[in-house]
Parts: sequence; structure tokens; C-alpha cells
Amino acid sequence: MLGISTSALRHYESWGVVPAPTRAPNGYRLYTDIHLAYFRCLRAMFPGFGVQLSCEALRRVQRGETDDAFWMVNEAQARLRQEKLAAEQTLELLHPLEHEPADLPKARKKRMTIGDAAKLAGVAASAIRHWEKEGLISPDRDPESGYRVFTSGHLRKIRLIRTLRSTVYFLNSMKEIVHALDHQSPEHARKLTEDAIRNLDARLRHQLQGIRRLIELCEADEKQAIPCRR
Repeated sequence: MLGISTSALRHYESWGVVPAPTRAPNGYRLYTDIHLAYFRCLRAMFPGFGVQLSCEALRRVQRGETDDAFWMVNEAQARLRQEKLAAEQTLELLHPLEHEPADLPKARKKRMTIGDAAKLAGVAASAIRHWEKEGLISPDRDPESGYRVFTSGHLRKIRLIRTLRSTVYFLNSMKEIVHALDHQSPEHARKLTEDAIRNLDARLRHQLQGIRRLIELCEADEKQAIPCRR
């Protein structure tokens, strides 16, 4: 009925995410509709919430901590919303670059110290040094003093990195997006961001499907009068 192997069911049982089934005289497991509801809920939650959160939510449901389980998924949705906002901010930062000439006017190439760049971008100078160490930004150097020198292009990139660093999802693709700007390819950076937004939208749909199954599970638990207390 679930389209999965029997070994997967045994794994879920060993993880403690479904109630222990009764056994027939021959030792075979006897699953009920409530077990099916647990299995369906778990499978529906995996794509949107991941294995760890999904399993912990179902363990809490079994312990009668239903509200805690729902607050867990609510927190995950709040994080997803923050990632979506950051992605939209990233698109706003990238949009003017598509129509900007490669050779900026000299007035826009004003040289700044790391302190000036940090203040204008709203980040700590130590953060900029860390991003440089990670290979996300490469400021120029004053040939005489050796001090870091930043231009308006560096400042824009720092703001972009600041936006990306506020999310979990973007960490894996951050370097690819930033390096696309290094190679004068804002169109590619924009496409990467748009792809990320589509993935976030898909995760939202998966999360909502998982929540629907979680509600159905708790309703089934209440009807059968087994622990799913509020």
C-alpha cells in the first residue's frame, strides 16, 4: 500500500517513530490503520522537513506531545519563509547588474577601506575578512601600504553575501552565485537564485502535504483513543 519495502517498515519501527505492533501467534507483526497513518505521515513529511525532524515529531505525537510536534513543524516553516525572503532580496540585488556596463564610471569605483565597506554594508569587518578567507570575496590591495581596498563592486558583493549567509539553504550554492559575478555573469547568478526559489516553493508544498498527514494522524489517534493527547 505504501510502495516501500518491508525492511523500511522495520527500520521505522526500530527508530521508535511508530507504535510497536502486536504480534500474531506465529510472530508476524499485525499492523492496523493507525500504523498505516503513522507510516503515511512519516513518508509525507520526509521531503519537506527531513528525516530527523519528521521522526522527532512522530515520537512526540506518540508521547502525547502533539502541540510540541506542531510547533516543531511551524518553526521549520518560519525558517523556510526567511530563506524565501533572502532569495527575493538576492534577486533585487542582482537585477540591476544585468543592465550595468562592465566599465563603471570612475565616480562609482571609489576606493574604500575595510572599515568603510563594513559600515556601508552593515556587517562587521571581521565578517568580511572571514568571507575573504573562504574565497567569497577578493579585495584589491594598496601597492604601498598593503591594506585592503574595496570598490562599489566589492560592496555590492558583500551585501549579497550578507543576504545569502542569513539562510541555510543557500550555503551550498553561495560560492557558485558569487563566482558567477566574478566572471561578469549576473544572468547566471540570477538563474541560480531563481532555481533556488523554485526549490523553496517545492519544499513549501511538500511541507504542507506533510502537515496535512500529521493532522490526519492525530485525528485518527484521537478516534482510536490511543495516545495523541493535547
